[in-house]
Amino acid sequence: MPDLELEHVADPPDSLVTVTHLIYALHTAAIVTGLLGSATIVGSFVAGLPSIAAVIINYMKRSDTQGTVLESHFRWQIRTFWYAVLWSLIAILLMVTIIGIPVALLLFVGLTCWVIYRVARGWLALIDRRTMPE
Repeated sequence: MPDLELEHVADPPDSLVTVTHLIYALHTAAIVTGLLGSATIVGSFVAGLPSIAAVIINYMKRSDTQGTVLESHFRWQIRTFWYAVLWSLIAILLMVTIIGIPVALLLFVGLTCWVIYRVARGWLALIDRRTMPE
């Protein structure tokens, strides 16, 4: 069996780790706003200012994370946002038809759980300085 080499991942600067924590905090703020406010959790996540600001910061700082453990977190955060947008649009399109409304509601419930899971899992991994899966 060939020897498996572990990929060397550079230790990121503390300021960039702080920015990554800030991004997770912004996503969490959007979730809490949806939970406590009149919007849905998913609606607040994809259309709320905290998550929009978070994804803008992701794109602005993305190149700084290359070769560090944070690169996988930025990819994780960006994908979480855009997949939530995509599945929200699909659910909204399903709501246009009477038959699609129950499916759309189930999709929103599932998407809500998925978004909460992704933010929580990512933030916990960041605390432990672990990379996120592809």
